[in-house]
Formats: sequence, C-alpha cells, structure tokens
Amino acid sequence: MRPDIHSEKTTEDYLEAMLILQKKNGEVRSVDVARHLGITKPSVTYTTKRLKEKGYITMDKDNYITITESGLAIAEKIFARHQTLTNLFIRLGVPAEIAEEDACKIEHDISHETFEALCRHLETYTKNTDQS
Repeated sequence: MRPDIHSEKTTEDYLEAMLILQKKNGEVRSVDVARHLGITKPSVTYTTKRLKEKGYITMDKDNYITITESGLAIAEKIFARHQTLTNLFIRLGVPAEIAEEDACKIEHDISHETFEALCRHLETYTKNTDQS
C-alpha cells in the first residue's frame, strides 16, 4: 500500500496507522509509521510535516507523534469503518487477509450515508440472527 502524498486517503491512512500504533505501542514514531505502511522514512517525514501544518498531529522534541483532537476524529472514523467492513466481509466468507485489504480500499470511498445504512442493516441482521 503506497499512499499518494497529496490525497485525503493518505491523510486518513497515516492517521489510522498512527492510532493503531499508539494503541499497540503506547507511542508513535515516524519509523514505525513507515514500517506499518510499507513506505520510506522520507515519505513519512514529508507527510507528517503536512499533517502538523493541518493541525492533525504534534511532534515533541524527540520526534514522538501525538494525534490532536481533530486528527483523532479522522483516525477513529476510518478505524471504525475498517473494522466494520473487515468483519462484514469475514462474515460473508471472505478470507481474513483479503477482507482486510478490501476494507482498506473501501473505507475511504464509501459515503457516510451508505456506511450508516450498512451499520443499521448489520445491527438489524445481528439482532434477528441472535433471536433465532
């Protein structure tokens, strides 16, 4: 997965990766983001600078990354979409690795309305299945 440096998808991918790393490691460094996304450290340096300019992250003197409130809102939205879509695809019988990849592709493009409708449908389906 090689994000285009200038897209909204890139912003979402980076912030989601940072959130995942923060949950996993308790801290986030550029080198970890590079490894997680499978890209070069210079690419991460460039994009983190842009994310700082937009107010989505801060970096301390030791270059540890902290996601700001506005960045966290984006990261959590994308992370929730990713988890929901992955779980849906797995329930449909898609192998986990493929479900992960497809969720990553779709999470950025699905509209808010469609995603909310999907969540409502899954909730109804789950309730009906649990009552059976």
